[in-house]
Amino acid sequence: MRVYAVVAAGGFRRFATYRVATAAGVFTNTVFGFILAYTYIALWDERPHLGGYDQAQALTYVWLGQALMTTMALLGGGLEDELVERIRTGDIAIDLYRPVDLQLWWLAGDLGRAAFQFLGRGVAPMALGALAFHLALPTNPFVWLALLVSLLFGVIVSFAIRYLVALSAFWLMDGMGVAQMAGIAGMFFSGMVLPLNLFPGLLGEIARLLPWSVLLQVPADIALGKRTGWGLVTAYAFQLGWAVVLLGAGRLLQSAAARRVVVQGG
Repeated sequence: MRVYAVVAAGGFRRFATYRVATAAGVFTNTVFGFILAYTYIALWDERPHLGGYDQAQALTYVWLGQALMTTMALLGGGLEDELVERIRTGDIAIDLYRPVDLQLWWLAGDLGRAAFQFLGRGVAPMALGALAFHLALPTNPFVWLALLVSLLFGVIVSFAIRYLVALSAFWLMDGMGVAQMAGIAGMFFSGMVLPLNLFPGLLGEIARLLPWSVLLQVPADIALGKRTGWGLVTAYAFQLGWAVVLLGAGRLLQSAAARRVVVQGG
């Protein structure tokens, strides 16, 4: 396991080198946070308890979303581009011969990326949002701990989705189209556009069952105190269930892809 810890640390250091990009990202997230916040204020002025949130909770949801956008790689996190490029050039064959597990290798690197994005691009916009608006931030340290656990599970699910997207390049040779479709689905069904609690009828029920809800809606509900006691247990079970299913699917697709490399490369 030590090698994967080293890979995770390397992923953290790698993204930490892009200081100008990080500063630009903080600025961008903050600007969009203010735009969304004032939009939500107008909406909640008309419907004070929309989706079961009061205005302070809705604003907290906005800024938590800005904090998690890059952490959960909702717009892509480099994994798709890098892995797809290695598949396209054939360098993936070298990776498959390494004495490490391919899926765990990329997962470790992505955990390092997510840790930096949360600290480097997530905390600052959230803090600025808390200074500018009245937010319903947790006051119980246990809630913060529960939130961090949920974020870890969310990052794993995010990785598992993007890993499947990247592996599609073994058959498509260019995963750009699939990545774009997954990105759009992720933004919509994670609750980044609007909380999934606001989705009507059957659409809302389906959206809350999809894996993308694990990335924002579930952590937000934990932070806002909507998931406590047994509800918190079921939230974790839901996240872990999707993690197991998607990682398992990635494992099966990886095995099929490895056989394809052997057939093509001899």
